[in-house]
Amino acid sequence: MFQKLIDFSKFSSVKIGTEIPLTYIESPLDYQEILEQTTPQIIGKANNLLISPNAQNLCALSKAFDYIKDLGDCLEVGAATPSGRLFSYAKAHNLGGFEILSKLPGSIGGIIKMNAGLKDYEIKSTLLGILQLDSASKLSFVDVKNLNLSYRKSEIQGLIFAGIFKKQEGFKQELVESFAKMRQNQPKEPSFGSCFKNPKGDFAGRLIEEVGLKGVRFGKNKSLMFSPKHANFLVNLGDSTFEEALELIDLAEEKVQQTFGIALEREVQIVR
Repeated sequence: MFQKLIDFSKFSSVKIGTEIPLTYIESPLDYQEILEQTTPQIIGKANNLLISPNAQNLCALSKAFDYIKDLGDCLEVGAATPSGRLFSYAKAHNLGGFEILSKLPGSIGGIIKMNAGLKDYEIKSTLLGILQLDSASKLSFVDVKNLNLSYRKSEIQGLIFAGIFKKQEGFKQELVESFAKMRQNQPKEPSFGSCFKNPKGDFAGRLIEEVGLKGVRFGKNKSLMFSPKHANFLVNLGDSTFEEALELIDLAEEKVQQTFGIALEREVQIVR
C-alpha cells in the first residue's frame, strides 16, 4: 500500500474539501492489514461524497484494481475501474446491460455500492455478484441476491474488490440516446449528482423548489445553491466549504420536513 496527500477541492466531484492523506490499497493483504489497525473509510473516486476536513483513515483501491477480465460467460471488473471504461468495453463488444453507464461518473465499486442508475434502470440488473475479503483473508464471491440492493443503496459492508457481471449480447444505442435525453436537465457545474433520493411518489427536486431553495445562493461567497436547472443538484460555483454545504443540506431537509412532513433521505454520503 502507499499514501498520497489528496486535495479534495480538486479530486471530489463537488470540488469541496482540503488536503487529506489517502491510503491506496494494492492487494487484499493490504486491506486486511488496515482492518487490523483501524476502521477505514472507503471513498473510491469521491463522487457523491462530502468529505470533512477532519476526515481520517481514508482509503481507495489503487490502479491494480482497474481492469476488465473476460471469464467466458461473465466479466470480472475491478472496483477501481472507471464507469466510462466499462461502458466503452461493452459498446465495443456488443454487450447489453451497460448502457446506463454512459455519462454516469464514478468507479465500478461505488456504482455497485450505491446501486447507481437513472429512473428505473439500475446497475443491479446486470450484476451477478461481487468479490470481497472473506474470513480466510482471500477474495470470495458474494451473490447479488445477498447484497440487498435497492433504490440507490445496498447493505454491502466492507470493501468491494470487483464486480462480476452478466455477458449478454445486444448493446442498445437507442438506450444510450434515451439516457442522454433524461440527463439534459442535469447541471454541468461540480455537484454530488442527486443530493437526495426521490421520496416514494414524489421528486426531491420538486420539494426543494416548493420550499423556495431552488437557485438561491448560499455561503460566504454565495457559491452554493440548488441548481436552477434541477433543484435536486447542489452545485458548487466556487470556493465553498464543507460546513456551508452541510448547512445547506440540513436546511433543505428541515424546510421540506416542516412544509410537507416528508423526511428527505440523503443520496450524498457525508464522510467525517
